[in-house]
Amino acid sequence: MRRQFQLLFAFAALTSVTTVRAADVDYVRDVQPIFKKYCTGCHNDAEPEGKVSLESFKSLQQGNPDGPNVLPGDPANSLLVRLIRGQDEPQMPPEDEERPTDKELALIEAWIEGGAKGPEGAAPDRMQLIVPEIGSLTDRRPISAVAISPGGDALAVARYAEVTLYRKLRGDGEDRKKLTWQPVQTLTDFRGKVTAVHFVSGGGRLLTASGVTGLGGVATIWEWPLNRKVREFVGHRDLMYDAELSRDGKVLATCSYDREIQLWNAQTGEPLRTLSGHNGAVYDIAFSPDGEFLVSASADDTCKVWRVADGTRMDTLGQPLKEEYCVAFSPDGRRIVAGGADNNLRVWDFVSRDKPRINPVAIARFAHEGPVLNLEFTNDGKHLVTIAEDRTIKVWETQNYTEAKLWENEPEVADALAVSPDGKEFVVGRMDGALNWVSLKGIENSASGNVHAGELATTIPAAAERSKAAEQEPNNAAENAQVVQAPADITGVIDGMSEGKADVDLYRFSAKAGEEWVIETNAARSKSPLDTFVEVLTADGQRIERVQLQAVRDSYFTFRGKDANQSNDFRVFNWEEMELNEYFYANGEVVRLWLYPRGPDSGFNVYPGTGNRWSYFDTTSLSHALGEPGYIVQPHAPEEALIPNGLPVFKLYYENDDECRRALGSDSRVYFTAPADGDYIAKVKDVRGFQSPDHKYTLTIRPRQPDFKGTLHNGNPQVSAGSGKEFKVSVERLDQFDGPVEVNLGGELPLGFSVTSPVIIEAGQTEAYGVISAAPDAPAPTPENSKLTKVTASASIRGEQIEHDVNNFGEIKLAEKPKVIPRIVSVDGAAGAEGPLEVVLHPGETIRLKVQVERDGFDGEVKFGNEFSGRNLPHGTFIDNIGLNGLMLLTGQNERDFFITCAPWVPEQSREFHLETGEAGGQATNSVIVHVKRD
Repeated sequence: MRRQFQLLFAFAALTSVTTVRAADVDYVRDVQPIFKKYCTGCHNDAEPEGKVSLESFKSLQQGNPDGPNVLPGDPANSLLVRLIRGQDEPQMPPEDEERPTDKELALIEAWIEGGAKGPEGAAPDRMQLIVPEIGSLTDRRPISAVAISPGGDALAVARYAEVTLYRKLRGDGEDRKKLTWQPVQTLTDFRGKVTAVHFVSGGGRLLTASGVTGLGGVATIWEWPLNRKVREFVGHRDLMYDAELSRDGKVLATCSYDREIQLWNAQTGEPLRTLSGHNGAVYDIAFSPDGEFLVSASADDTCKVWRVADGTRMDTLGQPLKEEYCVAFSPDGRRIVAGGADNNLRVWDFVSRDKPRINPVAIARFAHEGPVLNLEFTNDGKHLVTIAEDRTIKVWETQNYTEAKLWENEPEVADALAVSPDGKEFVVGRMDGALNWVSLKGIENSASGNVHAGELATTIPAAAERSKAAEQEPNNAAENAQVVQAPADITGVIDGMSEGKADVDLYRFSAKAGEEWVIETNAARSKSPLDTFVEVLTADGQRIERVQLQAVRDSYFTFRGKDANQSNDFRVFNWEEMELNEYFYANGEVVRLWLYPRGPDSGFNVYPGTGNRWSYFDTTSLSHALGEPGYIVQPHAPEEALIPNGLPVFKLYYENDDECRRALGSDSRVYFTAPADGDYIAKVKDVRGFQSPDHKYTLTIRPRQPDFKGTLHNGNPQVSAGSGKEFKVSVERLDQFDGPVEVNLGGELPLGFSVTSPVIIEAGQTEAYGVISAAPDAPAPTPENSKLTKVTASASIRGEQIEHDVNNFGEIKLAEKPKVIPRIVSVDGAAGAEGPLEVVLHPGETIRLKVQVERDGFDGEVKFGNEFSGRNLPHGTFIDNIGLNGLMLLTGQNERDFFITCAPWVPEQSREFHLETGEAGGQATNSVIVHVKRD
């Protein structure tokens, strides 16, 4: 009996939870909140997954592609209920999502049982949030936005669901002589957080933005003295972050977390158009001063420029690395300034007025140690105020966007900012609910347009006419840069603090457009502790862009990182889609791909192919970590308008830490081409910020003089009869001369000897190889004819043929017949009928040849090398399919086929190549002529 009573009690308790009277269920109050909680994240009007939306009763009635969602009066057979109960597939919500409780499901079933009736009368407020009220445990009321009226006599302070208006009034008693901000009005009719406030119509009206997270937003124009709403603009599908009114008062723009921008007719409240294109929340918007353009800042790491009249996207400013939180046009409309989560302040020249164009980055500044949260110009446009998450405030002069003033260690993060109309002060609103007024008086522009007068060179003197000068302080700013007559050698020292900063030395010189100059230091080579960094700046101290590198393919380092010297085994992701001679950018360093990987267990070699690697555009070699991003980049002129491709564009400037081709150790060298007639500044500093009286240097400013020095290696060869000996010629390229060099090996060879000539060192390469051979019946050279060779190297430089003598072979001797004689033949075993063997190779093609060896008492392996086995092949042509063991003949093997592959870009040419083995004292094969021909 007791057992039966317990079961009856449990059944009654369960019934009390799950049984709901249909008449007591209201769609708006009971059902729609359940759909919002569990369903509308996926099944909404904007993105109806499965073409089903439960966002509103109207959407619910539209059903799904296979029929209705609910059957009024029949919950058991309604698809909605069956999916929730898991009786049909797929179960909703999915298994890994929170599910309705039994009580909530009972409400839905009771509502369907009662006929699935919708709301009566006016449509329900879509921004009505039905949640339990949870009381706050603190009295702190963070300030979300502030605004100052155009006349400077009114202040608006926004907090959650409230805006308080203040006026400057005289106080009572002793305060009657002093004007203070006193509250005069409070606006409270808001649905949620107030995110933006702006005075409009001369200050008599107030524009606010507010909304409810996940539901929608509303912009409101108020006659604030009367606490009366003039017009509401209800839209978006999430919280509205900003609302802006054009200067003529005709167009209202709003932005939201829903990634969209809405334009409205401000006079009627009707929507004009929606601007879509951002892939993240839109945090801020701003009209251009003429009202014709709008700029937006977004969580998708971009700002976008829009034409208001038709909604055309004029440009995407894709340089930011993280979310952009704030953006503004300069008061003159010539520039766009933005800041965000990458801690940077970026300034673009606004040029996309008549048609979509690239707006070039004019200035990029590391602004704060934390995300930049807000920024605002003074009305005269001379200063910009920024506030950041690191609790700092900065004022910037806007000629060069250099820091003019810093306030540190604010008590709390400030998110709200407003500058007074007269530009004398600004106010910030903090998260602790406090206002902080800050004066701008006494802040002057740090940049000056004054230029030192002096006798500046109007022509480039010869190198022998370099002037001599010694550093004269002060010379640590553009306005007091020391004037020198270039070309010049200047001796100086990095020592002496200035305004708490380490010493820098600036020297002003003049140049004409197109002139090529070299600015280099001698410090470390003279045992100075100074580690120099050299820049070339404009006359007012701005960096000069030398090239913009547009990324066309993204990658990252795999397997292991790289030190600052390594030129081989660059293992990078997606290497298969990369090509030789392409530039690879990583963390500010630019290298160039020289040789392909030999498979997945190897990596690229970068220029020059061996030894310490080169960097390009005067970048400095750095260490790189495993997983560090890298990009294949293409160079473009600074003024060239680039088509965005979704990957970064890197701008490089005339500057250098360590000379890029490693010829000067840690000393610096910059190759500078003057973009226009005028004055320029050479700046020297210690890259680490160190200084002392011993940090001495010599700075040289001289014309670029491209040239070369040739060297023949493997001198005094001992050549075996019937075989050949390899030699190498190398070139030291001076002042970045990168043209081809022809090495002619002439004079008089001993009887029976022959040599590869001429040997061509290809453009951009540093070495080439040839073979000196002895006929099987060659007599031994005599003392008279063994040293008569003559070697010269020539190249065309600036239209003039330049020739230099090169060291000769020295003494040539005849050696004994070797134990191994290798030779190259065609696949059928034939050699050249008359003269050397010749083969034709088309770009993108692989051909096959055969290597044979004649053994005489040697039965071991004969190795011809790995990635460098094809000696003197055209660049981009290589011995293929050799794996990691290289090209070799195994023990007892006398011949094998090998393959030569030619990259698709290799130009037409004819070139002799050979193979070389280190066995038997080093023996080279006969030379084979490869003709690269295009169809």
